[in-house]
Amino acid sequence: MVSFPKIISVDDHTVEPSDVWRNRLPAKFHGVGPRIVRAPVKGMTFEGGRFAPVMGTPGDDGPEADWWVYEDLFRPLTRLDTAVGCSRDEVRLEGITYGRMRPGSYSVPDRLADMDLNHVQSSLCFPTFPRFCGQTFAEAADRELALLCVRAYNDWMVDEWCGPEARGRLIPLAIVPLWDAELAAAEVRRNAARGVRAVCFSEIPPHLGLPSVHSDAWDPFLRACEETGTVLAMHIGSSSRMPSTSADAPPAVSSVLTFGNCCFSLADWLMSGKLDRFPGLRLMYAEGQIGWIPYVLERADTVWEENRGWGGVADKVLTPPSELFARQVYGCFFDDAFGLRNLDAVGVGNVLYETDYPHSDSTWPRSRQVAEEQMAHLAPEVVERVVRGNAIELLGLTPEGLWAGARA
Repeated sequence: MVSFPKIISVDDHTVEPSDVWRNRLPAKFHGVGPRIVRAPVKGMTFEGGRFAPVMGTPGDDGPEADWWVYEDLFRPLTRLDTAVGCSRDEVRLEGITYGRMRPGSYSVPDRLADMDLNHVQSSLCFPTFPRFCGQTFAEAADRELALLCVRAYNDWMVDEWCGPEARGRLIPLAIVPLWDAELAAAEVRRNAARGVRAVCFSEIPPHLGLPSVHSDAWDPFLRACEETGTVLAMHIGSSSRMPSTSADAPPAVSSVLTFGNCCFSLADWLMSGKLDRFPGLRLMYAEGQIGWIPYVLERADTVWEENRGWGGVADKVLTPPSELFARQVYGCFFDDAFGLRNLDAVGVGNVLYETDYPHSDSTWPRSRQVAEEQMAHLAPEVVERVVRGNAIELLGLTPEGLWAGARA
């Protein structure tokens, strides 16, 4: 294409700077809040969909890494957190320090420069240390501190990551205290008042020991999202469990099946009755790709039509699932030629583009070229919607594709 629209990426990631919580927590929590410690990595595995690092002590053998330490959690920065700029063969499961990662992972000016290299205008970024829906804090023992950590992260996200230096090009994405739906609703409203229009949520909450979307437990939170126009952004792995087949399956198995959690989650939501009860609620599935969606919608419609009497949904799912999807759900992709060939079956208005910077799956710095190749058969107005128009509408951006809150 001679002219290709500037990309609005709805799924990138920030690696939080080491001082995010130290600078925002009361002094009494400085010794127990999230903090960085440099130490060797004695071992690290990712098998059966689970990540298991082992922290060494000074003097132990093993490469040094910067570790987040919080209560009984010891979590190193890894090459998988920030793989851009490395050759594919150099991307391994290893601990690293801030000095070994691309500065755009954590620095706003460097991130904007890397966005420029990639034809990206604006970017919505998921967390790293809090994990994809803030479950790190939901798992903490000290709930008072955990709530302060959630609020501190959101303050950093709004005031610094998406602050004036970003010039509206970085779009805020909040986390909430998942252990209390009323507190979560309050945090949604607090952030919506300063222009935040997206919040992280788990694709499968019961995997985190939380209520399912079939219960009424989340209703205060869902109501707050609907009333404020806040989108539920669900990233693969936001249930702290990636799809796999066995405990000894290599990580490649999970990587092939990453869409699986989105598939299960979508079935949950379509058969929960929540989309009928909250018709203004909007969901987006980050990094799940879109090629699998048409069959799931076809099957869901068949089950709803033929089996709803014994399937437990006749009295709560009042609208055909495919219509619910068309009205309220968005799939996100970064590299899905098959899905784009079947775009009409997904819905032109229901897909969003992403670059996954700085992860190993990222198409950076070739996101424009990948999109041009895979969207060559689409009309220019369709490309415009997929690459930026749908994101502008969903996230309440300015017509130019910027976050307006940064100019308030």
